[in-house]
Amino acid sequence: MDLAGRHALVTGGGRGIGRAVAGALKAAGAHVSIIGRSAATLQSAIAEGDADSFALADVTNEAAVAAAIGTLSRERPLDIVVANAGGVETGPFLKSDAERFRRMFELNLIGTVNAFRAALPGMTERREGRLIAIASTAGHRGYPYVSAYVAAKHAVIGLTRSLALEAARSGITVNAICPGYTDTDMVADSIEAITAKTGKPGEQALAELVKGNPQGRLIAPEEVAAAVLYLCGPSSAGITGQSILINGGEF
Repeated sequence: MDLAGRHALVTGGGRGIGRAVAGALKAAGAHVSIIGRSAATLQSAIAEGDADSFALADVTNEAAVAAAIGTLSRERPLDIVVANAGGVETGPFLKSDAERFRRMFELNLIGTVNAFRAALPGMTERREGRLIAIASTAGHRGYPYVSAYVAAKHAVIGLTRSLALEAARSGITVNAICPGYTDTDMVADSIEAITAKTGKPGEQALAELVKGNPQGRLIAPEEVAAAVLYLCGPSSAGITGQSILINGGEF
């Protein structure tokens, strides 16, 4: 994959899946900008060669995202946007109040909306671009005790399908990538929470998380990054409105 001359933006690009995606895009020759809330984390990604520039922004803040993208794209228009920033809160439905649902929608859905809306006008003007949302298997099926997160990720896939239709004749593709449990800090935190609540050792808690994956393992962030690279290349021009599952065969 040769992305030389392309400018890619990754939200939440300082760690986890976002960091892997940023590094893969840069290795493919793209100029990579990242957005996040921690300057130290973003600067570390740049220092270690996984990105070129950064801006601080909370993806739930429309004005902040627009300003960050405006600054980062002033000299290099954006060709690729990967809306990766997201998060999960756990708890049974009856203990998940409306505020939890709002937080999950703000972070996972509105964060994606804000990034796409800020980048889309420039792409439309140039009649080319790639918009990619990092969703989840939770956008395709239900899981207990994460109803707010599941609802938000379903919404991300709905957004992807609708926007793809609007952009179909503009040279812009819109897709989502839906990984299963991935080897990231977020999953490590989930394992710690299970251990603290149940007393189960970490190995057993991990086994509980991956039991739904027929391959019996966590997905590697690099596997998600590889799918992003494919969607950024010329051979994927006819792929739009899709949500690509990376989950070891889980249904």
